[in-house]
Amino acid sequence: MRHLRDKLILGDTLKVLNQWEADGIDLAITSPPYNKQEKNRGWLVKEVRYDNYKDTLPEGDYQAQQVEVLKALYRVIRPGGSLFYNHKLRWHRGEMLHPLQWLSKTPWVVRQEIIWDRQIAGNIRGWRFWQVDERIYWLHKAVNGDKIGKELASRHALLTSIWRIRPENDNPHPAPFPLRLPVRIIESMREYLSSDSLILDPYIGSGTTGVAAKCLGYPYVGIDNCATYLEAAKTRISAYTRYASEVAEEVELHKVDKTFTERKAKARAAQGNVLECNGSQ
Repeated sequence: MRHLRDKLILGDTLKVLNQWEADGIDLAITSPPYNKQEKNRGWLVKEVRYDNYKDTLPEGDYQAQQVEVLKALYRVIRPGGSLFYNHKLRWHRGEMLHPLQWLSKTPWVVRQEIIWDRQIAGNIRGWRFWQVDERIYWLHKAVNGDKIGKELASRHALLTSIWRIRPENDNPHPAPFPLRLPVRIIESMREYLSSDSLILDPYIGSGTTGVAAKCLGYPYVGIDNCATYLEAAKTRISAYTRYASEVAEEVELHKVDKTFTERKAKARAAQGNVLECNGSQ
């Protein structure tokens, strides 16, 4: 897959993925269109209208499409690799639509459900409590049936399963990632990656995943069906150094004084010293 390094590909996500060889991608991060029917919005949020895509599929068709994309991603990601899939809970005529409804129809192991607290302003009316969260699913391609996988490093696990990161507003895309989100994911996966591991975003939009990958020293590949967004992505990624301070702030969070193993060893040593002292009395 070396021919895909640092490439932006114009095309339909599923069609492009189906042309690739299996097991060639190390990590994928993405957020697909949510099928919000464009008009479904809160009074604080503008309509989400994509440049050349109508986010208005019948819900059954949308979920079936996502299942096929997720299966294609499973095929191209290597065993032991991961996909971080951002989506949200939606409601239609009082019925909750949960991403697990279609994730459960794929071969992915759901390693964790992360709550993304977007920290947006609260509403003063509505049919339910004001929804400020989205979900990020850490999906794992198990090796030989091992659904647990490699242990996460202590400096990353300390960040908890609730991520409080504000959305990005200064962006030409109608639904962009905040940069800190893919930075946190890639930085947390360092122990799972090699220096030339390829980072994929199959709905790359304005290129935020590519910016994060470049800032952290990894090659990227992105797919989108909109030439306008890909031009914006190309411009943002080429200027990735301008985001260095924001990336550094996120990386600084990934630190611990002592790992769990080190603390455990220290406790055992202390316990041994106590027993030795008691034995000498």
